[in-house]
Amino acid sequence: MLHDGTYTFRDALHNANLPPEVIDAAASNLAVLKSPVVLRLEDGTFYGWEGVSERAGSCEGTCTHVWTYAYALCYLFPDLERSIRDADYKYNLEESGYMTFRLPLPLGRRNPRFHACVDGQMGGVLKVLREWRLSGDTQWLKQIYPSVKKALSFAWSEENPDAWDRDRDGVLEGRQHHTLDMELFGPSSWLEGFYLAALKAGEVMAREVGDTLFENTCALLYENGTRHMEAELFNGSWYIQKVDLHDRATLEKYGCTERYWNDEAGKMKYQIADGSEIDQMLAQYHAGLIGLGDIFDPAHRKTALASMFRHNFKPSLREFYNPCRIFALNDEGGTVICDYPDGTYKPVVPIPYAEECMTGFEYAYAALLIQNGMVDEGLTVVRAIRDRYDGEKRNPYNEIECGSNYARSMASFSLIPSLMGYVANLPEGTLTFDPKLPELSGYFGTAQAWGIANIDEQSLTLNLKAGTLALRAIGCPWLHDITHVILDGKDIPFTRTPDGVAFAQTVIRASVRID
Repeated sequence: MLHDGTYTFRDALHNANLPPEVIDAAASNLAVLKSPVVLRLEDGTFYGWEGVSERAGSCEGTCTHVWTYAYALCYLFPDLERSIRDADYKYNLEESGYMTFRLPLPLGRRNPRFHACVDGQMGGVLKVLREWRLSGDTQWLKQIYPSVKKALSFAWSEENPDAWDRDRDGVLEGRQHHTLDMELFGPSSWLEGFYLAALKAGEVMAREVGDTLFENTCALLYENGTRHMEAELFNGSWYIQKVDLHDRATLEKYGCTERYWNDEAGKMKYQIADGSEIDQMLAQYHAGLIGLGDIFDPAHRKTALASMFRHNFKPSLREFYNPCRIFALNDEGGTVICDYPDGTYKPVVPIPYAEECMTGFEYAYAALLIQNGMVDEGLTVVRAIRDRYDGEKRNPYNEIECGSNYARSMASFSLIPSLMGYVANLPEGTLTFDPKLPELSGYFGTAQAWGIANIDEQSLTLNLKAGTLALRAIGCPWLHDITHVILDGKDIPFTRTPDGVAFAQTVIRASVRID
């Protein structure tokens, strides 16, 4: 059974009609799931390092902010992915809503308290919505919802020592820890976007469980925060961080002057400021994959993506100075973490790793380009990575960041649903496809079933390889003159909707074709 299933999946993945660089990127990084990076605990819980060193794991605890980028497990082994959520909210959550972002072992042990992590904690809220929509398990959502609510509310809690949104205006301020291993002071579109997406996800989940008060709270904060972000954090070309680098008083308030103040320059260290940072719209990447809609203004978003491609993507790094770790060099191309174009002030000590190229970040950016119709640009970013990991210069099955087989590289799997415009919402019995190329075929997966979607300009066909799907609607907005829905070889009745077709209820056991 395992042998046959493995070969079925292999053939489905490698025989897909997708750009070859996408198949290469998605398939190669599945090696992480067969590496010493991952293991299962005694109770079956999935656990992962960030990467591995020669003799030990690198950065323990299924680190929330790193594993938020990794989209392979949720589509391929959704029950294992959901076990991470269960452990996270059981063992990492305190009564105040504070969460550690590394799962301590043995389970139940407490690590020394460190700063809660904005992108990790808010990313967890998004992943709960994702797991619910991939599974359709509303009972699970109801069980975990009180913990998720507590974690999200920590943003404005009086017990949050970092005061992310103490005044409850939907704008992140205070001291904000993040995946680049330092803290930001002042709102940035990167972390603010995560907060806004989490609020929007919180609103959806609160509505489902009947928590009207929290639903309204999330909606109000989201509206206020979105208005502020578009007015204050978009500079006309890209999104920035709003920070006064001369503000020593803020550092004194949080007792971190020694770490974050540069006496020589008289300014803060480790901030983005006016730079073009690769994750400035990362929340939109997640929103696109889980069906949350717009977090950033669509027109601003397209402008910012084009600016990032112009500035952050380097076709050749030979003339680009990088004083940090060398993951790309000489005539290789890559997308740098943060660029400061001509005419933009670069802090004396900018955000950590600003000049580095790290593949997990790059894949997420490429997928966001593709989601927004910039397919050529997105594939250019992917090809640059695969050229670096071509089997001659570097191991194609071992993308390196902080250690080998780095988990963040599994952002590459998200390229497949991004190209197909695939979103699952099984609580509503809906699958949606909105392809970014006229002819595609590729993997799609839920917690109930997986299969191959074949897409062309006249039809959509879903062929299941395992499981069954109970659907009430299929979104296929590019098909305008639908005349037939054929389920397992037989025509079935359907109702035309603005975005696709609807059914009284349909159970797919083998295939469905819409044309």
